[in-house]
Amino acid sequence: MRSDYTKQIFIAFAEGDKEKFLDIAHEIINDEEKKNHNYIAKQLKDIIKEFSSGKILNENLVNKRYKNAIPIPRDTEKGFPLLEIKEFFLDWSDLIVNEDLDYSLKNIVEEIKQSEILFSYGLKPKQKVLFCGPPGTGKTLSCQVISSIIGYPLVHVKFESIVSSFLGETASNLKKVFDFIENGQWTVLFDEFDVIGKLRDDPHEHGEIKRVVNNFMQMLDNYKGESLLIAATNHHHLIDPGLWRRFDEILLFELPSENERLELFKKNLKNLVKDKDLNLEKLAVDTNNYSAAEIERICIESQKKIILEGRDKISTEDINWAIEKNGRRKVIEGK
Repeated sequence: MRSDYTKQIFIAFAEGDKEKFLDIAHEIINDEEKKNHNYIAKQLKDIIKEFSSGKILNENLVNKRYKNAIPIPRDTEKGFPLLEIKEFFLDWSDLIVNEDLDYSLKNIVEEIKQSEILFSYGLKPKQKVLFCGPPGTGKTLSCQVISSIIGYPLVHVKFESIVSSFLGETASNLKKVFDFIENGQWTVLFDEFDVIGKLRDDPHEHGEIKRVVNNFMQMLDNYKGESLLIAATNHHHLIDPGLWRRFDEILLFELPSENERLELFKKNLKNLVKDKDLNLEKLAVDTNNYSAAEIERICIESQKKIILEGRDKISTEDINWAIEKNGRRKVIEGK
């Protein structure tokens, strides 16, 4: 570690300057990675991840770091922010997907990292990507991991904020978002994309939505910024056909396989003492057609159960209780 980093990080700590502390921490990690000190770099990342719990950092801190250039765009009708800026400290080990999808996601990151080489051959890295698949299969988490690895803060665009009851205001909101992301390098997640990308010839949609779809396609075509744009949908069958060709890559997220479910149980229960009767392989078989999010929820619920009951070991009975609870939830949700 360079001596100037040591001095700076101590000063940041003494001053209570979290922004400065995080900036220096990132520089130290990058420096260690350049030296191929991957083990220590991962340990440092884990410390930062523990600090942030892999979730959004203090909102004021994030806004302070990234709002200087241009203010967060807001809906004219209600004044709500049209996007959130989030920062995560995750890596590929936090994501469990099938081999083909894993390769495709890593390839997107590699193209961005090696963009200068691609440009020298007259090629461009993938910049507009569509994530499709059922809820809870890792679309949002993948965006968070990609954001962490390439170092572009995550701009989370929620379409319930974009869509306005005022005619013409929805397209205006979209323009505000694109104007914002033109400034800087971001990983931009257009979540619940099907809200805005519905079929233009859907007889149940009024003309405003159809105009918005056309405007969105034009904005995608005309986008010249440096950000990575990712649209995510649980209902890709609703997407207008004209939108498909606007994306450089379309990736399908599927429910986890038996082996992936086993890895998910191992990952989510790794810090718990396990009863000798706990058979993770059987649990992976018993949870066929469960999403990654459901398995994570089952593990969290069973962990809470043993904590509240004052026990230190998790058993098959605890997991089965959480599975039954999840089953009742699925009935309520109509799944």
